[in-house]
Amino acid sequence: MDGRIVRIAELDIDPAQLAAYRRLLAEEIEASVDNEPGVLMLHAVSEKERPERIRILEVYANRDAYDAHLQTPHFLKYKAGTADMVKGLKLVDADPVMMRGKTLDQRHELG
Repeated sequence: MDGRIVRIAELDIDPAQLAAYRRLLAEEIEASVDNEPGVLMLHAVSEKERPERIRILEVYANRDAYDAHLQTPHFLKYKAGTADMVKGLKLVDADPVMMRGKTLDQRHELG
């Protein structure tokens, strides 16, 4: 293992607050990826049939990057702002098997 921290956050959100939750989550992800070099990836998806079930794939460069992320103003704002929206949270530590994606330039070449 190369020291990366990989985890899957499994969240259940109050359906009545889903739109507000998604706004706060998008703001937090954007700030984290844009401003924290150690945040390598944050991808959030929801289940098609149950959109209140959010899953986030998180990848950090190392433990220090992860610990620093938890103390940033944007993460703390997200945690405080969504505290009453999150009805369930499970954090699953994972080992990367194969993770690969296209760069923005490669996606534009396709079409």
